[in-house]
Amino acid sequence: MTAKLQLIGLKKKLRGRQVLDGIDLDVAPGTSLVIIGGSGQGKSVTLKCTLGLMKPDAGQVLVDGAEITKMPVEIRARVMRKFGMLFQGAALFDSLSVWENIAFRLIYADNLPRKDARERAIETMRKVRLAPEFADVRPIELSGGMQKRAGLARAIIAKPDILFFDEPTTGLDPITADAINDLIVEMVKELNCAAVSITHDMPSARKIADEIAMLHNGKIVWRGATSTLDASGNAMVDQFVAGRADGPIQAVV
Repeated sequence: MTAKLQLIGLKKKLRGRQVLDGIDLDVAPGTSLVIIGGSGQGKSVTLKCTLGLMKPDAGQVLVDGAEITKMPVEIRARVMRKFGMLFQGAALFDSLSVWENIAFRLIYADNLPRKDARERAIETMRKVRLAPEFADVRPIELSGGMQKRAGLARAIIAKPDILFFDEPTTGLDPITADAINDLIVEMVKELNCAAVSITHDMPSARKIADEIAMLHNGKIVWRGATSTLDASGNAMVDQFVAGRADGPIQAVV
């Protein structure tokens, strides 16, 4: 089976520091991969290079076997439509209603009539268990958990082939975080898409991941099934999972 998403030898240097030093990752359809690692180890840069928000210095990003980093802009734009993204802070537009946020792509990229886009948005709100009565309010009127649900609805409304999650449970209480994790698992299964998440939240990683990869100093130092995480045999993984200051990873203070 061809990987839905594949990163080969991805490198990126920022301000003289080698942030990514040859990242190799692949994600199959219907598989959820979570990337863990400390702050400043390259998780967000990996995501940005994959999404085209940053240009890697070397390496390849393949979607369905097609290398996209050197594609003409018009063709690349069509490939990028396969992506859906849940941002860390939900990243909703304050000036738009909740339904307009969710349907943003349908309105402004797909040119769907507003009436049809609103119907799709409300249908998607129900999928993420966000009551339709909130469709016409502004995001500021929503709780943090409801904003995440709206952000998830926006990510899935176009039924993407690949979903990205950037710290999906940051800032949420444990109960709300667990509800968001359940929704992520449910949506990945429903869409049969590939999913890539970055998180510091180990309970979240354990719940949403089929596989976990650890990134340290710009390299993947371990990858395995979530069920094998506690028996990884890797000192860095063991230290990170246990949350210990003592170990091969030095805390940044």
